[in-house]
Amino acid sequence: MADDAAIDYTLNNPDTLTKYKTAAQISHKVLEAVSGWCVEGAKILSVCQRGDKLLEDEIAKVYKGKKISKGISHPTTVSPSAYVTPYTPLSTDLEEAAAALKANEPVKIQLGAQIDGLGTIVCDTILVKTDEDRTGQVSGREADLMLATYYANELLLRLMMPPGLLASGTEEEKKKAAAEKRPTQTKISQMVETVVKSYGCNLVEGTTSWLFERNEIEGKKKIVLNPPDKEGKTEGSPEIGEVWGVEIGVSLGAGKVKTIDQRPTLHRRTAITYQLKRPSSRQTLSEIVKKFGNFPFSLRQLDDERAAKVGVVECVRSNVLRQYEVVTDKDSAPVARLLTTIAITKNGVIRLSAPPALDISRFKSDKKITDEQILKILEQPTAKSTGAKGKNKKKKKKATKKPIEEDEDEESSEEE
Repeated sequence: MADDAAIDYTLNNPDTLTKYKTAAQISHKVLEAVSGWCVEGAKILSVCQRGDKLLEDEIAKVYKGKKISKGISHPTTVSPSAYVTPYTPLSTDLEEAAAALKANEPVKIQLGAQIDGLGTIVCDTILVKTDEDRTGQVSGREADLMLATYYANELLLRLMMPPGLLASGTEEEKKKAAAEKRPTQTKISQMVETVVKSYGCNLVEGTTSWLFERNEIEGKKKIVLNPPDKEGKTEGSPEIGEVWGVEIGVSLGAGKVKTIDQRPTLHRRTAITYQLKRPSSRQTLSEIVKKFGNFPFSLRQLDDERAAKVGVVECVRSNVLRQYEVVTDKDSAPVARLLTTIAITKNGVIRLSAPPALDISRFKSDKKITDEQILKILEQPTAKSTGAKGKNKKKKKKATKKPIEEDEDEESSEEE
């Protein structure tokens, strides 16, 4: 739009946070539905197709009549046990289209929505159960994997905050806390690794968290955990006013990965321009630009899937499109992954789109975290109270209030 330059798309503009939260609400609703569809025997293709249809339906309900872009920021993907990267099969690849979910395997569900180019993406890992067994107890290595991933994610979210952001005490004490040195990439990896090793697991190499910007989910900053040799360097540090996609990947194996010989079905536009020679390539690219902009998409989302499989070849070869290779655990070990879109504000971290909190009571493990420094960090909040909740408590003496009202006060305080 011509007026884009005049619009403030930072978090200083309340409308920006509202758009992010609207996109996040859609992501949460669809994630909940897709999680319910992931039962033993369910076809992965069918689940992904239904997820995208629901995303489209929910997106169509918001900002009606507004001259702003909106759409899917990440297609619905359902990655089986050992898969590390998002996965979505094509209907024209018959063998993959027939792939079904297996009981007890950890599957990674990833999807997202965007409003006005402000995208939120969420990924959750669930254990596939039968229709009759969706809330039973989990033990053994499955429990170890889920607990390791949950606590590693909680630790990483706290390490994303600038030093001293939630410091209390005198002004001098707050300044001292703010002046503390940020943990290095190596230190962050070591601390998160300590958590997952407590449960006999390992970090997936190259797990990367990215700065999100308008129309961009891989911004100028990134944090790389367990980087491969001579690759994957952290660039920049999280700051107040930024939105990040925070990712954690945990394996029951050694954490090493491999690219498998399987057709990449996820792609994304790059900033490179090139005069494509084939008419089919130009037609495919034109449809991609119109429908998805710079956000990831699946070939199955294009009008003609077979034509798209041909049309993207030249686009990828000329680097106009980037294809996401299909990556799995090198040992074929089960992998869990979480992705949370956060906003860093002066009051701490707002979880815009986040996987549901793990019901720890369901998971039984004989392992636990023993590192005192990490346990102390995990006890810390991710956001500070602005006093709204305290005021509400005073009102409660005069009239009984429902607990949900306190939750609303807390959420509104985070937006300040």
